[in-house]
Amino acid sequence: MARTLGGLGHHVRLIAPHLVRPFVKSNKNDFADAEAICEAASRPSMRFVTPRTEPQQVLSALHRIRESFVRDRVCTGNQVHGILLEFGVSLPVGSTALKRLPTIIAQHSLPPRLVMMLERLHAHYKYLDGQIADLDKELARQLSDDDLGQRLLTIPGVGPITASVLSSEVGDGKQYRNSRDFAASIGLVPRQHSTGGKATLLGISKRGDKNIRRLLVQCARSYMRDVERRSGPLADWVRALLGRRHSSVVACALANKLARIAWAIAARHTVFEATGSRLQDA
Repeated sequence: MARTLGGLGHHVRLIAPHLVRPFVKSNKNDFADAEAICEAASRPSMRFVTPRTEPQQVLSALHRIRESFVRDRVCTGNQVHGILLEFGVSLPVGSTALKRLPTIIAQHSLPPRLVMMLERLHAHYKYLDGQIADLDKELARQLSDDDLGQRLLTIPGVGPITASVLSSEVGDGKQYRNSRDFAASIGLVPRQHSTGGKATLLGISKRGDKNIRRLLVQCARSYMRDVERRSGPLADWVRALLGRRHSSVVACALANKLARIAWAIAARHTVFEATGSRLQDA
């Protein structure tokens, strides 16, 4: 709807529902909702949401569908593990054992009706596995045609899934004033609890899209695993930080830096140069 109204010449502004709620003065009805929206939109400090383009929305939908398949696959695998454990059969951790489930079932004396149900769960697991593989191929095809996605892949530790998610969420980056605003929007900055002129910083705020935050933290941990073999200012900074901080703190700090790099690549149309840890014009 926002894109349609924008195409008709209107200036569209979207507001997150939880930011409008404090302006509702009475019970919920259409008049009260409209009044609250107008009041919220008139605030000079209100944060607005930039409407996504159609390709961004399609890419975001693909990622949500993939995440739902991944969750269902994990649930199915855990269900198989739990049922077999009740009958004294302990499966190794991982997907390899689940793929060999018919062979494992044949090696144990299990009730026929239970075997039938386990075969159904195994078929469902294989179906979900196939759906995830198909979506991965589709995301890879879309990423190959996405200029921003290809430039985001130059960031160390960032893989195809993370680059694709960042491309669908960041866009051109103009909805954020700077890289810190983007990092803050996904909850990778310290939470503040200050009063009386005394500044108190706590753990990360964990606001915004938890999926992007999770992926960036995973990218940071992937980078940290082989940081000793890496070179450049970014690797030197990570090694120095690991010498005086816990690895989890370093992972969050590096995830924050990766988010800032991603915004700079999107907003300035650049690529990341690993040797000098600088951004170069694309």
